Amino acid sequence: MATHEKDLEIGLLLDFYGELLSERQRNMAELYYNEDFSLAEIAEEQGITRQGVRDGITKAKSQLTEYEEKLGLAAKFRFIENTLGDIVPRLEKLSVRADESMRRELSEIIERAKTITI
Repeated sequence: MATHEKDLEIGLLLDFYGELLSERQRNMAELYYNEDFSLAEIAEEQGITRQGVRDGITKAKSQLTEYEEKLGLAAKFRFIENTLGDIVPRLEKLSVRADESMRRELSEIIERAKTITI
């Protein structure tokens, strides 16, 4: 997995589990992964050393990964998102070939499925 993909993964884990981190860890991780701040910029903002920031981010990343290993919410989210991304276009294709009453029902199902995606 490329570094950029890893950063996106941690960003996603922050969305799911960020509130479980200490406020300071969450803030540092969000600045680093979501706002693309450098360690030096975060250190200046937090009033700590770059090493302190690195340690905080490393600990936050470790905790987020542990939460995901135990709970799997991000993986479940991706599964649902991918499944819906596959199902909706297939239902739309079926709808074109269906009779009027079936088309209405399929249309309702499609609209309901689209509300699930984020």
